[in-house]
Amino acid sequence: MSQAPGAQQSPPSVYHERQRLELCAIHALNNVLQQQLFSQEAADEICKRLAPDSRLNPHRSLLGTGNYDVNVIMAALQGLGLAAVWWDRRRPLSQLALPQVLGLILNLPSPVSLGLLSLPLRRRHWVALRQVGGIYYNLDSKLRAPEVLGDEDGVRAFLAAAMAQGLCEVLLVVTKEVEEKGCWLQTD
Repeated sequence: MSQAPGAQQSPPSVYHERQRLELCAIHALNNVLQQQLFSQEAADEICKRLAPDSRLNPHRSLLGTGNYDVNVIMAALQGLGLAAVWWDRRRPLSQLALPQVLGLILNLPSPVSLGLLSLPLRRRHWVALRQVGGIYYNLDSKLRAPEVLGDEDGVRAFLAAAMAQGLCEVLLVVTKEVEEKGCWLQTD
């Protein structure tokens, strides 16, 4: 099948899951890790471990369609020997040591729509950013294909724009060693 002129084609080496239900946290995890490691069932098990005595689990949607919170993401990463470090938005992005970071997961406000009708509501949405083959990508599950951000300057520009809109939280996905040494932060 040929592609329409001007259409963006993602390189075959970039793993990218598309949005389904309210599973953006799972998609962000899998996209940042560049493989399908987590499922809704796995995330639900994490929720049960986090709140074993809770009838209505506070870490996911009441309807069981996803909408997982940061605790699920952090526990999922910890189970793989990784860590999530909150980026303090008061720090300049020039202090972010991107070569030490496996990927980034952002929590952003996202508009709500019903078909073509846009509602005056905002929900939270998890988005992954990751370097693959020397190029950084926006792996937002709502995108049809990964969006090229380019080099470190491109990632910093994307992060600056997202944080300037407010209500943006940034998690750095790092190894335990990087977390313990704090080398995700450049102090020079």
